Amino acid sequence: MSANHVMINDIIEDQSARMSNLRKYYPFFCLMDTAFSQYKEGRYQRLDMGYLTLASLRFFINENNFNERDISFEQYEEFIIHLLRRDYDFKETSDEEHELALYIFDKLNNSGKAFEFTFYDPELKQNKTARVKYIESRISEGEVRYYITSEGIEFYLDTKEMKDESRISVQQLLLGKLIKAKNFKGGVEVVKRINSEVSKLSLKKQEVLHILSIDVFAGARALEEYMDTAAKWFKEEQKLFTKNKKLIEQAIKTAETGKGGEDSKSLMGSFDDIELLDTELKKTIKKHSDLIGETVALQGAADKIIGRAKLRRLKSVFDFRDTMLKIKGINEPDIFGHILAPYFLPKLEKSFSLKQIDNLLTYRQDLSDKAEKVIKEEADIDFKYEDELVDMRIATNFSLMFCELLKRVSKKKEISLRELNGIYEIKFGNEIFKNGDYYSFIAHLAGKEIYDMKKILEKQDTFLEGIVVEKMTDAEKREFSDICFTVNYEPDEVINPIKDKTNTEITGLTFHLA
Repeated sequence: MSANHVMINDIIEDQSARMSNLRKYYPFFCLMDTAFSQYKEGRYQRLDMGYLTLASLRFFINENNFNERDISFEQYEEFIIHLLRRDYDFKETSDEEHELALYIFDKLNNSGKAFEFTFYDPELKQNKTARVKYIESRISEGEVRYYITSEGIEFYLDTKEMKDESRISVQQLLLGKLIKAKNFKGGVEVVKRINSEVSKLSLKKQEVLHILSIDVFAGARALEEYMDTAAKWFKEEQKLFTKNKKLIEQAIKTAETGKGGEDSKSLMGSFDDIELLDTELKKTIKKHSDLIGETVALQGAADKIIGRAKLRRLKSVFDFRDTMLKIKGINEPDIFGHILAPYFLPKLEKSFSLKQIDNLLTYRQDLSDKAEKVIKEEADIDFKYEDELVDMRIATNFSLMFCELLKRVSKKKEISLRELNGIYEIKFGNEIFKNGDYYSFIAHLAGKEIYDMKKILEKQDTFLEGIVVEKMTDAEKREFSDICFTVNYEPDEVINPIKDKTNTEITGLTFHLA
């Protein structure tokens, strides 16, 4: 009875979510039912609206997301007419072509309205209406431009992955659409799919290395295929990761500052989902970066394996008979002496002397037991391992530099990194710029755009915040608790703390008291 009760509850509670997931397929089948039999008295009945719909969606994905531009109707008309001529041997006048392209686009766009269908929600005990659009429009530079929606991309991806594009890149395009549409729960699912694709590539890399260890020729082919189908997209994938990470950071900033009006209120309601999405995406980015590093190592290992195999195959076998015939032909027997000389060298192999056998037989082993002196030493509870000492040093240095920054920002309201370096040099000496902790501190500091000490003292989100708060005294916590400052990049300014060393150049930063 209880099992039956659970089943009924699942049916009722999941109905709305299931219908919401199914809605992205509804427009396609509506368009499939759009017969050309009623258009121009059935002259174009042979055209398949399903094929034209999928081709159009692929065109919009390519232009909107890969080429990053919205499409005018004239551009779409050029594409669809070329498709009709190529695939259907379409031969009509230009006016008829234009009219047919307009008819197809009007059906695909549903005359600018959303496709709607009604379903019953047993949980609310009422009918609900689901709305979905594949193509949307907006005014840009005084012209109507069209672009594909996230539902359109998701539907197209569900039919089949794109053959000539990176699966990770395409999923990230969908992720960007979902973030802009504030569908952060859907974004988490997409990130999980991206993570799955990264895991597949990692396994494929391991398979390539395994094949190389068994069969060099098959391994070389597998390596080439891996590089052509996966590794060539790494740069583009990293750009999209950066783009989506910035979108999430912007959403978090808008939600935290509350400066976005209604957007801030809606984002605050989804703040937990945004943070979960941010965490999942960071994990995937780390995993993807590791994969890139492993792929570089794979290429190096493969080059060594293939190089050794080439040397083994190129190593020739010396043929005495053939060489003797050639020497006879040129009538220079002295050459043969150079060939035979290595075989008359002294024998270098070592052998075991028979006299040693007597020594082995007459060897007397000392079988007497000897007591081992055990010295008990008390454990040094203050002993620190080397890595613990390094951690303590980093924590101390980070805390000193951060507290100094807080003091200067609170006094001057605004300070540049160049000015801060001058203060550091006066206080800690010029040696600070030869210490790697300084550059590590600046890199960690630039990882966030805003530092609110009141929030940081309550909850530390980053490694830097954690060790700084741990090292701060109670007096310092009280002194700096009301400080809030922002970190701004100055990309045109390059700072070189150590003169005559270009490898110490860093981008300029400015710190403003908020």
